[in-house]
Amino acid sequence: MLIGLAAGFFSALFGVGGGIIIVPLLLLVFALEARVATATSLAAIGITAVSGVIAYAFHGDIRVGYAALVGLPAAASVAGATAVQQRLKTRTLELAFAAFLVAVAVWLFLK
Repeated sequence: MLIGLAAGFFSALFGVGGGIIIVPLLLLVFALEARVATATSLAAIGITAVSGVIAYAFHGDIRVGYAALVGLPAAASVAGATAVQQRLKTRTLELAFAAFLVAVAVWLFLK
């Protein structure tokens, strides 16, 4: 439950996907396999996203056109990314995710 609270808090506060919080914590705290952590995170994000949409819609902060512009292609790419992920070794997934997090951190520091 604490992982969910942290993910929801940081998702709403910074607009980051809950996966940036959920996946590392599931890997570190519960020692889940990377594929299981990713799938679990996506399921949790679906629930979190609905909650966030309701809260932000209440405040009038949603731009539906932009959401569709980003969300529809993202949803369409899920099947392809899942197929790629299933073919990669677990260690490769973990290292790629770590590299992604480091790249984002460097970009934010240099911005």
